[in-house]
Amino acid sequence: MDNLDSTNNKVIFIKKASGDEEPFSTDKLKRSLLNAGAKNETIQKIVLDIENWIYPGITTRKIYSRAFKMLRHEKSTSSLRYSLKKAILELGPTGYPFEILIGKLFQHMGFKTEVGIVIEGSCVSHEMDVIATHDIVQHLVECKYHTDQGKQVGVQVPLYVCSRVNDIVSKRKGMLEYKDFTFTGWVVTNTRFSSDSIQYGVCNGLNLLAWNYPTGNGLQESIEKFKIYPITVLKNLSIKEKQYLLNEGIVTCSQLLENTDSLNYLELSRTKHNILMKELDEICF
Repeated sequence: MDNLDSTNNKVIFIKKASGDEEPFSTDKLKRSLLNAGAKNETIQKIVLDIENWIYPGITTRKIYSRAFKMLRHEKSTSSLRYSLKKAILELGPTGYPFEILIGKLFQHMGFKTEVGIVIEGSCVSHEMDVIATHDIVQHLVECKYHTDQGKQVGVQVPLYVCSRVNDIVSKRKGMLEYKDFTFTGWVVTNTRFSSDSIQYGVCNGLNLLAWNYPTGNGLQESIEKFKIYPITVLKNLSIKEKQYLLNEGIVTCSQLLENTDSLNYLELSRTKHNILMKELDEICF
């Protein structure tokens, strides 16, 4: 069994970010490391260390923090990918950089995107975080960003988003420029959805995207698939330097590679600039 202590065959219960307890799973840890790009040899080494060190009641945060430190010690770019969840949390305190990130995600899926747009509904105006359009398909996206990984999106959010989307669609269906269009509402979060919010979303045709939802095709997998890593994963920029870039609308590493002139303000030394460019290349390609 994958949740047994290898030394005494007892189940070890650990504490999640929400405060709930669950059995420790080596399979989950292995999958996380594998998704981060770690090699099998590194994975086995880290899992063995965690199994010998883990104790009842320890938090998942401490476990993954230890694993991340080991990855960093291995001098692998895997450590950057493994720190993706933490990097997303560091995009705050406002949700706007997260909205830009989600806009970039839809762009990589072939959509033309607009971020933070006010549009007319049949009854009132609405600000949509992301509008993604391709041919006669348009997605209306509401982003729910949290700086606390333990937060979840309750059912009131999809309820609210559905009503807004319906009001917008009611208006646009009567507009000649949107003749024959198909509209879909979305809620995207960097944390998770409650069970009733998922049930309501599925029942009403609302697309939901969370950190690990849908299973195997969540936000984490999507970011890794398209390599849309936020600049907050970068080791060679300070918090202040990252914040300057975020304020300038530079949210992803690929954006930074395409807009290297934005680094001029930071006045990086030649050595630091070269190291940073190497790091960007490793992450984006």
